[in-house]
Amino acid sequence: QVQLVESGGGLVQPGGSLRLSCAASGSIFSINAMAWYRQAPGKERDLVARITSLDITNYADSVKGRFTISRGVGWNMVYLQMNSLKPDDTARYYCNAEVAPGAMYWGKGTLVTVST
Repeated sequence: QVQLVESGGGLVQPGGSLRLSCAASGSIFSINAMAWYRQAPGKERDLVARITSLDITNYADSVKGRFTISRGVGWNMVYLQMNSLKPDDTARYYCNAEVAPGAMYWGKGTLVTVST
């Protein structure tokens, strides 16, 4: 079992920045990759950014150049630095851990609102 707890969400003005954190605990040795997803009201949950055990990253086209995913030592912490935020970035952001193909754990999410 892997437990994930997100933090760092909040209200920010367009053009601002936020840093999301995800604290992982439990069987973190089994994690192969971690990712951030987001889900806006009425929409599907979409991949935002992903990082593998080799620190290979990939991003959704909509956030490339603005968001950066990183991790601490091992899989204890994963971060999402979000810059130049836009109203379209408003969503609940979820931390995700992959322990095997098709086997994932999820946090409860943290809400990000980009608005004046």
